[in-house]
Amino acid sequence: MRRAGLFGVPRVRPWSWQAFLLGCVVVAISAAFQGICVALGAKLYFAAFLPGLFMLGIVAGTPAAGFAALFTIPLVWWAFIPPFFEFNALSNANTDSINLFCLLAVLLIGLADLCRETMRIVSQGGLKSPGESAATNPQ
Repeated sequence: MRRAGLFGVPRVRPWSWQAFLLGCVVVAISAAFQGICVALGAKLYFAAFLPGLFMLGIVAGTPAAGFAALFTIPLVWWAFIPPFFEFNALSNANTDSINLFCLLAVLLIGLADLCRETMRIVSQGGLKSPGESAATNPQ
């Protein structure tokens, strides 16, 4: 793992086995937290998974976060949507919840990728000054 300079966020190479293992760990921790929320009566099936996906996207990159998001959908369907621990046909409301999760996951993973790229640029000394750019017209 490398440090991202100024921000001190540990980073993992995006396509490494450590990134995907971290994705599985994040999904497991989020599932445990979601189980506690469901036991307390919450019906927001994907709420505990979204912050984990965002942090995973920053630390491990887009591929691991995408894998975790795809792994989350059947897990939530099986474990948290009634009847519990079995796959049944989804109602329209449950299908809408999955669609909304997919939309939010794509947006959060994209935002995490932008944050990760910004941290990389800042740790390398920032952007070039306008005089060094090849796109400027010297006239």
